[in-house]
Amino acid sequence: MDTVTPEKRSQIMSRVRCKDTKPEMIVRRLVYGMGYRYRLHGKMPGKPDLVFKSRKKVIFVHGCFWHNHKGCKLARMPKSRVKFWSEKLEANRERDLRNHEKLRALGWNIHVVWECQLGDTVKVSSILKKFLDKENA
Repeated sequence: MDTVTPEKRSQIMSRVRCKDTKPEMIVRRLVYGMGYRYRLHGKMPGKPDLVFKSRKKVIFVHGCFWHNHKGCKLARMPKSRVKFWSEKLEANRERDLRNHEKLRALGWNIHVVWECQLGDTVKVSSILKKFLDKENA
């Protein structure tokens, strides 16, 4: 059973953002600070968060809960409506995989930054630099 009223739950869920999230803003600042320029939310499968057209590379910034990050403490299952949430989160994960396959088939290189990785921005910066500088990642 949910601990809040349906109206309150609706209000809470309406505030969940799909663009310009805190993890996404952290990654954007890191990449921009390293001197890379990008486009936002490309009109391609999965709508990548950062698109580097000349490099044929994209970066997705995934929230651990919403994208069902396996083995992550931030991806815990809610205690209410477990069946609904498990089906929804697994469908999100499967959709991500399909979109990644489509992008790879179009010749794009993909990197996913998980929300839980952003605790160590130095490490994330290093990984992103390697990904963006590598000729064929």
